[in-house]
Amino acid sequence: MLNYSEIDSILRALVEPTRRQILERLSRGPATVSQLAEPFGMTFAAVLQHLQVLEACGLIRSEKIGRVRTCRIEPGGLGPLADWITERRIPAERHLDRLGEILAETDQPSPKVQDQEKDEQT
Repeated sequence: MLNYSEIDSILRALVEPTRRQILERLSRGPATVSQLAEPFGMTFAAVLQHLQVLEACGLIRSEKIGRVRTCRIEPGGLGPLADWITERRIPAERHLDRLGEILAETDQPSPKVQDQEKDEQT
């Protein structure tokens, strides 16, 4: 059973463009908070708040060594959201496959029409 509160927290975290950009940067490898803050023109404290949200929902993790905090993507952090999407995608794809079959059947002329076409050609 999926944990919907976990999915909700991931979606709330991803709705913010800054957080998505942070995740994009971390997908290339670990980075310090200073490195993550650099392109955003916001206070260090504001970036830390974004990082706390990402960490709280399990998308990233961080560790502090001395005065330097380094962040990295949490493997499997998007797993619950991916599972939820998959559970909805598979039935929808089945419905679309069946619709395609029905449409393919209706595109083929019935045997009666085929016989009439043969008679007209002779």
